[in-house]
Amino acid sequence: MTTIDVDVPFSVANRAVYVPDADALVVADAHLGRAAASAVDAPIADGSDVLARLEDALERFDPATVVVAGDLLHSFSRVPRGVSESVADLEAAVSRTGASLVVTPGNHDTMLEDVYDGETTADYRLSDDETVVTHGHERPDLEARRYVIGHVHPALSIDGRKRPCLLYGPDTYEGADVVVVPAITRLASGMTVNTVSGRDIHSPLVTAIDDFHPVVRDPDSEESLWFPPLGACRHLL
Repeated sequence: MTTIDVDVPFSVANRAVYVPDADALVVADAHLGRAAASAVDAPIADGSDVLARLEDALERFDPATVVVAGDLLHSFSRVPRGVSESVADLEAAVSRTGASLVVTPGNHDTMLEDVYDGETTADYRLSDDETVVTHGHERPDLEARRYVIGHVHPALSIDGRKRPCLLYGPDTYEGADVVVVPAITRLASGMTVNTVSGRDIHSPLVTAIDDFHPVVRDPDSEESLWFPPLGACRHLL
């Protein structure tokens, strides 16, 4: 598969996005408590797994702001054991760097107030004044040149192997760009975007999936591998 070079105003990390002009790191879909809520034994502890990945991104970018683009929690009706501690650990990791933390609640975050008393807002405008972060399950109220969202959990199947991916759709939502961040947790099932249609993507900001570029982070080379829009490369994957 041939990759392409794309000039964009953000950097792709391991299941995260950094916006240099705003000095902001965006992650999404931690789904803390998913392991505890599962009927089967999870292969990893979701809290420590998410924390390790977040700490790597904090060390790499040293951002002034960290935004969680929704679904910090997983369970709708209760806070499973250990989740409060996991949220506190995440807050402490951000605080140690001197960054501020903001959460844009997602559709799973019905119990968020029980474990997090920091800043929350449905749509958060970054300091570059061009980018708005929101979860992505609802239409945003704020206008922007660029939206960074979660919710979709995108993944790409390459030679039979499923890899988390970022999606970048230039001018795909009312003239604005859309960046879809993969779930930061490995326990969230990824939606294989090269095998679905737009009808399967339950986000009002992602209506033309074939116009989105998949981006896969190669952990070995630490490079971001850009692919042509899905409509042009589905048959090649």
